[in-house]
Amino acid sequence: MDGLAFDIAHLLAGGLVLVSFMMLYQDRLYALLNVFALQAVVLAAAVAWQARIQEAHHLYVTAAIALVFKAVIVPWALHRIMQRLGVHREVETVVSIGPTMLAGMGLVALSVVLMLQLTAAADNPLAREDLAFALSVVLLGLLMMVTRRNAVSQVVGFMSLENGLILAATGAQGMPFVVEISVAFSVLIALIVIGVFLFRIRERFDTVDVGALDEFRGDRQ
Repeated sequence: MDGLAFDIAHLLAGGLVLVSFMMLYQDRLYALLNVFALQAVVLAAAVAWQARIQEAHHLYVTAAIALVFKAVIVPWALHRIMQRLGVHREVETVVSIGPTMLAGMGLVALSVVLMLQLTAAADNPLAREDLAFALSVVLLGLLMMVTRRNAVSQVVGFMSLENGLILAATGAQGMPFVVEISVAFSVLIALIVIGVFLFRIRERFDTVDVGALDEFRGDRQ
């Protein structure tokens, strides 16, 4: 692998981490969905580049799935769900954005140090560093799920976490085609279930704020 291919792979994987920070910074739900679509585009580009340098043509299918489902269908569906629910407001956070961003930087540093140490004996330096970036994306997605109160933003955090898992799988010399297809269908099924779930929450409690649901549960005890 030449140096240029190596640098482009790192640029795309690092871009995925950067977009994850952009998602943490968003304070409007619609803006959050748009940034998630951008993350899916970067993921598709990263996977397509891995397909080229690994000469693994099945990864082009993975890139296409990420581009179509996660960059187009999922954001569009979540936009529709929010419109049906009448959700037009800011992202509600448990912790303010400043401390959340600091925590995110700490998680990225931890991911890089931990993964590079655990994979020190690996022969492929690109796979090692891509796994470090992928773990960073996974932890940042988990951080979003923990620090956001609105159910829609928690769904986006979960999908971002899955993007990190896909990056890890492709960086580690790809994943079987059957797994790729199953991941795509699982995303579609999860989206349908989440949509029904959010409609039920809205119908029953007139809100998708997790904090409000906790208060309601406390009142009934």
